Amino acid sequence: MSANFTFETVKHIRNEWGISKQHASAFFGTSLAPTLTSLGIDTVILSGVSTSGCIRASCVDANAHGFIPIIPREAVGDRHPAPHEANLFDMNAKYGDVVSEAETIDYLNGLKK
Repeated sequence: MSANFTFETVKHIRNEWGISKQHASAFFGTSLAPTLTSLGIDTVILSGVSTSGCIRASCVDANAHGFIPIIPREAVGDRHPAPHEANLFDMNAKYGDVVSEAETIDYLNGLKK
């Protein structure tokens, strides 16, 4: 992996919901887009692997559904640095915002509760 994260650091929140997906995109063939829309959510933060597969597909589909995708650089990874960096560059140029972990935390801290 070309990212420094472990799944052990992910903590589940009480009453948190999730989706099951069969394809690369979290949006394709799932109820994610209408669920987020019904909740008034307009921005998604993407994390996981692989940058060139599931993250990119979800980023493109999030954008196509009218959401603003945020991709924290430290929260995604791929098998090799070359496709990882190329896809981060392309997603940032066309579909979403590739930002640092610190910028993501600042964004979340600035949300109204």
